[in-house]
Amino acid sequence: MTGFPDFGAARARTLAARFRGFLPIVVDVETGGFDCTRHALLEIAAVPIRMDEHGWLYPGHTLHAHVEPYPGSELDPKSLEITGIDPHNPLRGAVSEREALDQILDEVRQAVRRAACQRAVLVGHNAGFDLGFLNATAARVGYKRNPFHPFSCFDTVSLAGLAYGQTVLGKAAEAAGLPWDDSQAHSAIYDAETTATLFCGIVNRWRALSLLDPALATATPPGDDEVALPDDSAPLI
Repeated sequence: MTGFPDFGAARARTLAARFRGFLPIVVDVETGGFDCTRHALLEIAAVPIRMDEHGWLYPGHTLHAHVEPYPGSELDPKSLEITGIDPHNPLRGAVSEREALDQILDEVRQAVRRAACQRAVLVGHNAGFDLGFLNATAARVGYKRNPFHPFSCFDTVSLAGLAYGQTVLGKAAEAAGLPWDDSQAHSAIYDAETTATLFCGIVNRWRALSLLDPALATATPPGDDEVALPDDSAPLI
């Protein structure tokens, strides 16, 4: 016994091995309020996480849909002011909830299959909020093959708090050395892509520091323009 934890998962060269058969998919939703049982889903973006041949994570292609408020849903003016979304603007190209889920979740299911995983696991910043709206929408439209785990998730609020001492997405991104533009915040695409890069950076840094291999611990993962890592080499814990 060395007293060290088993970092076998950190050495994994496949996503299925790294996350116990789950494929991380970053999801961000923009909504008409905070209650997933009453307020409308207005926008959703999803970013499947990928792994290169060396075992480093990077964000995949972004999936996105604008969503029409479902009949009888509520729209909180304060929430609309924050997101800047005009739900009734025809230029949004919004689709029904069912069409949006078909569009996004079919692609997620294919990504899960390509990664040889069993199921998707949602990654989000305040992930419970996004997962709540996703599950409520799926239940409302009778979506039967939701590829996401119904309650497990990775939350970058906790991860960023551990890694950088920051829990607000913009502050965490800046602490990680990522660009942040307040004018683009609360766009599902922008927030999902930022969260995906943040998640990959934290997991990659943990991998580099946890392999107990001096060569890898000082190595910079490829694709640094996509997955930003902290400038220092201080341990995360």
